[in-house]
Amino acid sequence: EVQLQASGGGLVQPGGSLRLSCVASGFSLDEHGIIWFRQAPGKEREGVSCIDRHGSAWHADFVKGRFTISRDSAKHMVYLQLSDLKPEDTAVYYCATDRVFGIDTARNMARRRASEFELWGQGTQVTVSS
Repeated sequence: EVQLQASGGGLVQPGGSLRLSCVASGFSLDEHGIIWFRQAPGKEREGVSCIDRHGSAWHADFVKGRFTISRDSAKHMVYLQLSDLKPEDTAVYYCATDRVFGIDTARNMARRRASEFELWGQGTQVTVSS
């Protein structure tokens, strides 16, 4: 069955780094891209980074230069390297895709609302605190 699973979160001090992973099963990353969302308590779920089926990446302005998305299609893995972490990065991070929107470009995929994506991982907690 089609499935996503996010992992790699944890507790880190400001300025620290983490690498999140998202493993996809039941479909190829060369056919559908992946988007990372995050949601902090009391806030809306927001798009962070995505990589489309061609391997092109998009990053939100608020993480640009600090986060890097990449993939290993053969391993069905998408990675989100988080560096120079700030307390405001604290959130549950989710990977997601969609049967239709997942075939779009990274830029277009990033403009979709979270509610429009149909396939989600369970999320991994990132906490940035001193």
